Amino acid sequence: MSVRVLIADDEAHLAEHLRDRLVALWPAIEVLPLAANGLEALHAINEHEPEVAFLDIRMPGLTGLELAGRIDTRTHVVFVTAFDQYAVEAFDRDAVDYVLKPVTDERLARCVERLKAKLAASQPAPALDDVLARLARALPGAASGRLRWVRASKGEEVRQIPVDDVLYFQASDKYTCVITREGESLIRLPLAELAAQLDAELFWQIHRSTLVNMNEVASTRRDLGGRLFVKLKDGRTELAVSRAYAHLFKQM
Repeated sequence: MSVRVLIADDEAHLAEHLRDRLVALWPAIEVLPLAANGLEALHAINEHEPEVAFLDIRMPGLTGLELAGRIDTRTHVVFVTAFDQYAVEAFDRDAVDYVLKPVTDERLARCVERLKAKLAASQPAPALDDVLARLARALPGAASGRLRWVRASKGEEVRQIPVDDVLYFQASDKYTCVITREGESLIRLPLAELAAQLDAELFWQIHRSTLVNMNEVASTRRDLGGRLFVKLKDGRTELAVSRAYAHLFKQM
């Protein structure tokens, strides 16, 4: 009997890599069409009732944790995460397994063997309430509800960037540019949606298209036309402050 597997990850090339390695290690599976976000994954799970779901913990729409909380015991969950130093301690592999990014064949093979054993024994997937609560506490930013890391693309590379290292975020069509001292990367998330996940005391909106890390602001200046700018501590970056946000800097 074929085992139906769902893979949900907003980074398409990572999802495709995981699919290819899974098929190589477990030829009997049927991989459903890849889900690009949590809402697509929820729809696919409700429609196809897969035996196994590999869920990226950080996804737009619904996170992997939020999605797992809506799955009943017909589907065994495996989390895909880059947050090993934060989350691994919280996993209870009797209840829910995990694989780390970048996924290795050795780690994935161990996960596959555990899944095969559970399915062969006709074990229902356990309730995940306790595990999800532990994971939510262990993951970056969970205690405050704010992001501590962002996953951003630079060319073909996906970088894990501490939010504290970000100089500023800037809107770019449907993307958001992440600017650090090391350069520029992209997040496939609108600025407004990203802003809701950041610490508003640290990241100030200074323009409809710009959020600046206030720990990186060195000074402000006005030009002859009265326009306000903030100068960053890198010594070369100046960002325009729109009139709607100029009042934030009256004390500077």
